[in-house]
Amino acid sequence: MPNIEIIIGGRSFEVACQPGEEPYLAAAARTLDAEASVLSEQNGRLPETRLLLMSGLMLADKTVGLEERLKGLEAKLAEASARIEAMETAPRPEPERVEVPVIPASVGESLADLAARAEALASQVEEKLAGT
Repeated sequence: MPNIEIIIGGRSFEVACQPGEEPYLAAAARTLDAEASVLSEQNGRLPETRLLLMSGLMLADKTVGLEERLKGLEAKLAEASARIEAMETAPRPEPERVEVPVIPASVGESLADLAARAEALASQVEEKLAGT
């Protein structure tokens, strides 16, 4: 079983761990050391047991807060998943009927006749103007 040296609050400790767990233990020790450093800066030199107790309590408080937040997020996720499931299993809505106005063919023919007349009149006006 490997031993790893960790530093908490400026104090060195040798701790045994399972093979392969060294990085996790080192990361945990850094987290505990960060809490202990805050306490040491605020309160000066504390007895080792008090420093470790208070650091552990601060981490426990953070952990409880994170667990409560996680429960809230899990509840929101469950609610969102249920809503998605309900939407996926709900029957599709009926398609809406959309009516598009259609111009009758007779209107198009009438417009073409008007355009032809207007062109004929414009030609007559041009001829008269050119003749004067």
